Amino acid sequence: MTRRACIIAIDGPAGAGKSTVAKHIAAHFGFLNLETGAMYRAFALKALETGVDVDDAAALQRLAVETAIKLEPAEAGNRVLLDGVDVTGRIRTAEVTQAASRVSVHPAVRAWMVSLQRAMGKNARVVMEGRDIGTVVFPHADLKFFLDASPEARSQRRYEQTEPVAERDGARAEGRARDAAKAARIAKELRERDERDRNRAESPLRAAEDAIVIDSTNMTLNEVLKFIEDQVEEHLRLPVVSEEL
Repeated sequence: MTRRACIIAIDGPAGAGKSTVAKHIAAHFGFLNLETGAMYRAFALKALETGVDVDDAAALQRLAVETAIKLEPAEAGNRVLLDGVDVTGRIRTAEVTQAASRVSVHPAVRAWMVSLQRAMGKNARVVMEGRDIGTVVFPHADLKFFLDASPEARSQRRYEQTEPVAERDGARAEGRARDAAKAARIAKELRERDERDRNRAESPLRAAEDAIVIDSTNMTLNEVLKFIEDQVEEHLRLPVVSEEL
């Protein structure tokens, strides 16, 4: 039986759970999880190690020409290969994280990354999450999901991700004001991020016309995953049709 290629795009606002969903779906179906963040981190690592200024767009563009980044699925997530060398454990430092945020703002670097991502997705089985995957990176994706939730639900989930359950549940009275302030700050940051993402001039956050919109405000994570799993399984059962003329 011919193995069906498939591209799954998952878009949505910050705090909607896109990364968690993408990681699960990729592992469940044996797909490659195309992590844009890991790719930018790998490139930032090379810039740091070769002494290229992460704010120099022209120098970064020249560096990109001689850079190869590859992602390979593994049990604990992806292996990240930079010029053939596994750098998975070296791209999570604070220095690389900061550098990645700076290299990612350059249009030429972003265009190069999109070309890499499209090449990885050609005739493959991939899951990719972001804010413009179904509209810009993979406009012809086989399945597109737009994962959303109310700002209140998203900020609460983001807060719970950053605050250990034991500490939340056992918070003393004097710590509750601090916790409330932290939750309010997270909610404010999400609202500001939403405003930037939805109103930016280039690739604004929006659901693709053919995307399946999922409002997870009143859904559990398992319910969201089950819904998407069912959609993917249904698609994979479809007969493979050759596109050759």
